[in-house]
Amino acid sequence: MKSQGHYDKVFSFEFFPPKTDDGVEKLNATREKLAALKPKFFSVTFGAGGSTRDRTYDAVKAIQQAGHQAAPHISCIASSKDSVRKLLSKYQALGIKHLVTLRGDIPSGMGGTPGEFQYASELVAFIRTETGDHFHIEVAAYPEFHPQAASAQSDLEYFKRKVEAGANAALTQYFYNPDAYFSFVESCEKMGLALPIVPGIMPITNCTQLTRFSDACGAEIPRWIRQRLEGFGDDMDSLRAFGMDVTTGLCEKLLDGGAPGLHFYAMNRSEPSTEIWKRLGLS
Repeated sequence: MKSQGHYDKVFSFEFFPPKTDDGVEKLNATREKLAALKPKFFSVTFGAGGSTRDRTYDAVKAIQQAGHQAAPHISCIASSKDSVRKLLSKYQALGIKHLVTLRGDIPSGMGGTPGEFQYASELVAFIRTETGDHFHIEVAAYPEFHPQAASAQSDLEYFKRKVEAGANAALTQYFYNPDAYFSFVESCEKMGLALPIVPGIMPITNCTQLTRFSDACGAEIPRWIRQRLEGFGDDMDSLRAFGMDVTTGLCEKLLDGGAPGLHFYAMNRSEPSTEIWKRLGLS
């Protein structure tokens, strides 16, 4: 973890693009509440196959026009070089300086063809070729390793390719075992990779939702946490109180251990992240 202490701490929040006008209004309200915490940027997720891409652009535009820094996601899946080139041009016109570049998951029914980019490293390299150093590029990191990786070592090699292609920093998948993060960073250091690796934080507010997300993305819920969550049943107040304690404790360990910031998966809500922020004394 020696490398991470050299970087300024960066705090950020992630949104998903809303589907309805009501959702847009709620997200705008959430954004302004979280903006009071003065994060570095707000990222916005990006659906494959055109499923949310226009809505991503609209959300990003609203963030920029409100005077905040937006970091749109761009993924490989179903993307052509021409479509990415046009999107980069639109983002440059908006004044966007920050991107989160991902491979993305192939939606069910799309088949096995990802598009003109097979790996995120190829997309990073293309963005660098097209735009030089205009964009600060974040890539994904998986402390518990990508569920589709053949091995832990191969996943580290894929991460290295993204860094060598031109990534400036990394945001991790969420996790609840801080040792997984510390071990991942140490492995990166041994490979000579020098960039900030910011841990992703998912506040615990709903057991069913968290289990579904975690099963899909390969994030492990430690058995003791899962058992406690299941034991609360319909007592949502106790579940949320426990989840807040667990997530805050995780953040404390990460920051004390030298993590260069935190990236909150806000789920378009302000309250959980704001409460953790206050508990950590970040304001």
